[in-house]
Amino acid sequence: MTISLFQLLVSLIAGVALIVLLTAKHRVHAFFALLIASFVVGLGAQLPIPDIINAMKDGFGGIMKSLGFIIVLGAALGTLLEHTGSTRVMAAFILRKVGERHAALAISMTGFIIGLPIFCDSGYIVLSGLNSALAKRTGISMAAMAVSLATGLYSVHCLIPPHPGATAAAGIIGVDFGRLIWAGIVVAIPAAIVGHFWANFAGRKIPALVADAEIQVEEMPPPPSVFKAFLPVVVPIVLIAARSFLTINTSAVKGWWLSALLSLGDPVIALAVGVLLALNCQRSWKQHAVGHLLQEAAEKAGSILVIIGAGGAFGAVLAATEIGRQFSQAVALDRLGILFPFLLTSVLKTAQGSSTVAIITAASIVQPLLPALGLATEKGQLLCVLAMGAGSMMISHVNDAYFWVITKFSGLEMKTMLKVYSVASVLMGLVSLLMIYLLSLVLS
Repeated sequence: MTISLFQLLVSLIAGVALIVLLTAKHRVHAFFALLIASFVVGLGAQLPIPDIINAMKDGFGGIMKSLGFIIVLGAALGTLLEHTGSTRVMAAFILRKVGERHAALAISMTGFIIGLPIFCDSGYIVLSGLNSALAKRTGISMAAMAVSLATGLYSVHCLIPPHPGATAAAGIIGVDFGRLIWAGIVVAIPAAIVGHFWANFAGRKIPALVADAEIQVEEMPPPPSVFKAFLPVVVPIVLIAARSFLTINTSAVKGWWLSALLSLGDPVIALAVGVLLALNCQRSWKQHAVGHLLQEAAEKAGSILVIIGAGGAFGAVLAATEIGRQFSQAVALDRLGILFPFLLTSVLKTAQGSSTVAIITAASIVQPLLPALGLATEKGQLLCVLAMGAGSMMISHVNDAYFWVITKFSGLEMKTMLKVYSVASVLMGLVSLLMIYLLSLVLS
């Protein structure tokens, strides 16, 4: 039976509205919201229930196959870097190079680098003590310091694997991780810069510090050297990027060297190497400490994986409805290009708060529409994922958990956060979109 485009669109809108309603208002876990929405869309499109279930199983299994190891290893790497004190070593090194006079810039750069392997909320919590100490020592406004750190972390969180949103979108759309990492860094740098400058401009007149609590310093083992601290972050990125380059230019290296580099550059192997290097950041480990940390990382990754898997299931149901084919025949989407995934993700992010849920939901919707959008090429798919990452930045406000992490650990009022941080997230999204457009002119 042929279903009209109108009926398909009504089903899709109902499914997306249900995701937003359940996650934002009723605080239902995103896994169950996406699961219910899959059935709503499938039944609305008059798919048989066995077909809906099979599509969901295939979508869930497919996304786990491509992303499962990456998410778990990325979480393990971030957890180990926190525990060994590597994050603090990197922060102190950057501060020494930039100088206390430019402490806000230093903390923004620290957030950008440390944010590569660590989720933005975890990174902010880890660095909040250092941030408060710097604000007291330099007299720089806490609003400027806090938002500089927050935007540095946020810029990479929304755009670059192994962060869950970008990783899931790459898996759903079919984008090479190496290309996404280097292109994401190119886009994230201007986003972090504009976030820092807005923080300085909008936050400079706000009182310096409102949090008076003493910073609790837990007993920690001797920190690693600067070289050891940076190694677990830099090596995986270099390996993955090198693999991406060699895949495109196979004539550059021949023989067993090519095979070895391609193997090491696989995201799973590269992140595993990063985990081993992070373990080397501590000279001696207490009994069961490693097992406890790895269990903590696995538990953290598990909550993310179920959301990503449900997003894959939702996307598979959408693909089964053939909405992409019907939509492309009825609407000239090719005129919108990267603007469509950007706007769609922006609306989802603003409505329900989670960048990860927004980009996974958007990727599931956009994937069957790629030919109609003129983004079915390798270049187009890369730009599409970047555009969704840019859209997932805006607008961060009171329904975003990260918003409250910053508020709680910086001691800023909600009014200040909305004025400084929320506006910064809008500027970051728009600057990122501009950079993606410029990148589209450069890429061949």
